Amino acid sequence: MKSILVIISLIFIGQVLGSLIGLIKRPNKKVLYGSLAFAASIMLGISFFGLIPESLKITPFYLVIIAFFLGIGIMWIVDKILPHLNPQLMKKEKPCVKRSVTMLVIGIALHNLPEGLAIGAGFALTPGFGIMIALGIAAQDVPENIATIVPLYGLTRNRIKSFFITTSTILFEVIGFILGYYILKGMFLNLLGASLALAAGFMVYISVEELIPGAQIKQNPKAGIIGLVLGIICVLLILCLNLI
Repeated sequence: MKSILVIISLIFIGQVLGSLIGLIKRPNKKVLYGSLAFAASIMLGISFFGLIPESLKITPFYLVIIAFFLGIGIMWIVDKILPHLNPQLMKKEKPCVKRSVTMLVIGIALHNLPEGLAIGAGFALTPGFGIMIALGIAAQDVPENIATIVPLYGLTRNRIKSFFITTSTILFEVIGFILGYYILKGMFLNLLGASLALAAGFMVYISVEELIPGAQIKQNPKAGIIGLVLGIICVLLILCLNLI
C-alpha cells in the first residue's frame, strides 16, 4: 500500500510542479526547447535502459521485438485518429480557442496514459522497479508540463483554468497505472515482459514523434543538446544507484 501511495504521489508531484512553474514564470524559448529535449531523453533512457532490459530478462527476444513495435504502431494509429495540438499552433493566426484547447487536452491524455501503463507494468514486476520508473517519469513530467501549459495559457488567458485543465489530466496517468498493475499482476512472465516492451514502444514513439521535434534541436542546438545530455545523466544516475 505504501508503494502505491509513493507512486501516486510521484505522479502528482511531477505534473503539478511543472504546471506551477510554467504559470508562475513563463520560460524563455531556449528553456522551453531544452525542457522538451530533457523530457524526451528521460523517456528514451527509461525505455532502453530500464523497460527493455527487464523485458528481455523474462521474455523471449522475438516477443520483446513484437511488443515494442506493436506499442509504436498503436501510438501511431491513435495519433492519426486523435491528432493533438502542437505548440507551434500558437504561430497560426486566430486559432479556434475551443478546438485548440480540446486538442491540447487530448494530447496531454495521450502522453499520460502510456506513462501510467509503463509504471503499472514495472510495478507488477517488482514494487521497487515501478517506483523508479515513476521517479524517472516524474522527472520528465516537470519540463513536459512546463512546455504544455505555456501554449495552453496562451490560448485560454486564464491561469486557474489552465492549471485545472493540466492537473485534471493526471487522472489518465493514474488510470494507466491502475490498469497496468492490476491487469498484469500475477500474469505469466512472458505477458508481463511483453507489456514492459509495449510500454517502451509507447514512450519511444512519444519521444521521437512529439518531444524531439518540439524541442527544435536543429534551430536551438545548445539548449537541445544540454537537455538531452541532462536527461540521460538523470537516468544513468538512477541506474548507478541501483534504483532501476
